[in-house]
Amino acid sequence: MAFQIVINLIIAFMWMFLSESYSVPSFIAGYLLGILLLFLLRRFIPDTFYFRRVLKIVSLIFLFIKELLSSNIEIVKLVYSPKPNFEPAIFELPTELKSNWEITLLANLISLTPGTLSVAVSRDNTKLFIHGMDIADNNEAIGSIKNTFEKAIMEVTR
Repeated sequence: MAFQIVINLIIAFMWMFLSESYSVPSFIAGYLLGILLLFLLRRFIPDTFYFRRVLKIVSLIFLFIKELLSSNIEIVKLVYSPKPNFEPAIFELPTELKSNWEITLLANLISLTPGTLSVAVSRDNTKLFIHGMDIADNNEAIGSIKNTFEKAIMEVTR
């Protein structure tokens, strides 16, 4: 992936120099041209096309923003209800993530989402312990996290 980014930057600078226009729009045009060239020549370049991973990262960011907004709305509903009725719980989330970086990212995304907090990670890095503000069903909460954040993290890192 790093090799492809370097090649893309070289193409962008070459485009600037060849067009004799040393401006940001010229660099962006060269960068986009580089992406197109790398896409067309992807069978001759080792590793997968890097821009696919960039799109997955952007997708993860938008997923986090969506979850952040929806959880904020749910927390506001709980806090401002006349008779608050919620069930806090700590549950165990088995994870398929392997590296410390992936587990840390998952724990941080969970903690940054209102209403949930990562409490601990098991010693063998296979489970996260999470506190939820309103958990009616542990299996539903586990499935929700696994189908959103964990799945998106695995798409980005693998």
